[in-house]
Amino acid sequence: MTNDGMRTPDQLLQAQSPTGRESVLPVASTVVLARDSADGPEVLLIERPDRGSFAGAWVFPGGKLDPEDADGFEGEPTEIEVARRAGVREVWEETGLVTDETGYETLSCWIPPASVTHSRIRTWFFVAVAPEGELTLSPGEAVAARWIRPVDATALHTNHALSLSPPTWATRERLAGHPDAASMVAATRDAEPREFMSRSLASRKALLWEGDAAYETALEESPLPDEESTDRHRLDMSGLPWVYLREGAGF
Repeated sequence: MTNDGMRTPDQLLQAQSPTGRESVLPVASTVVLARDSADGPEVLLIERPDRGSFAGAWVFPGGKLDPEDADGFEGEPTEIEVARRAGVREVWEETGLVTDETGYETLSCWIPPASVTHSRIRTWFFVAVAPEGELTLSPGEAVAARWIRPVDATALHTNHALSLSPPTWATRERLAGHPDAASMVAATRDAEPREFMSRSLASRKALLWEGDAAYETALEESPLPDEESTDRHRLDMSGLPWVYLREGAGF
């Protein structure tokens, strides 16, 4: 366990063993591609069709792992290694861009709340510098694409011009503030991957993660009142703009 309450990469991998928690969930890979622009670093978002998972939302490229993604390794690959390989395939299939998995830095692992009964998938997020090349979208996977600064994505979502999912929002928040794409990737490399095992606090329209004072009681009928602690690790979706909070003694 790191000093901010998040599990180390080894502990994350242990959690995905056949006897570990959430081991039965399907697994997916998501790739944040970053490039430089005159106004600062931009990330690639694609708009999903009005059907299937994340219908109509703007997301980072990615998708579920295929059995073939585990081929060609020497020995038994780890889940993260297979997820990286899947990320390369998904980016190419959805955008036509050719990436190198050796440039993928592990950012986080997302696990939806237990209340999600459809399309509940454990997803690894990676960050990489975008390669040169023109976007060629797969019509069945993406109907539009745009390079956008994280701060601009916030404004568009707040004005209902862009639909973002909670993982995309929180990831965008974490990557904001870097001067260029290389520093965005370097910061990811130097930090421990974060695990977001989400719990829903429906009474306050919020997602909670470990470190939040109400995390352990979120599943109860009467969760811990916010007033009893200032420790927060949550995404507050009660109004626009959404607010990502990670503050208090544990951080």
